[in-house]
Amino acid sequence: MFKIVIIILLICIMISLFKGLYHLMRDEDGSKRILTSLTWRISLSVSLIVLLILGYTLGWITPHGII
Repeated sequence: MFKIVIIILLICIMISLFKGLYHLMRDEDGSKRILTSLTWRISLSVSLIVLLILGYTLGWITPHGII
C-alpha cells in the first residue's frame, strides 16, 4: 500500500511538470497557471520527501545494500 502511494505521488509530480511545460509554451505572459503548477509540484515533492522519511522511521520501507 505504501509503495502505491509513492507511485501515485510520483505520477502526480510528473503530471504537474508537464502541465507547467504546456502552460509555459501556450499561455500568454501574464498567466498565473505556471506559478500554480510550480506550487503544486513543490508541494507534492515536499510531501513525498516527508512521506519517505516517515516510512523509513516507522519501518515501512528499508534501504537495500548494493552488495
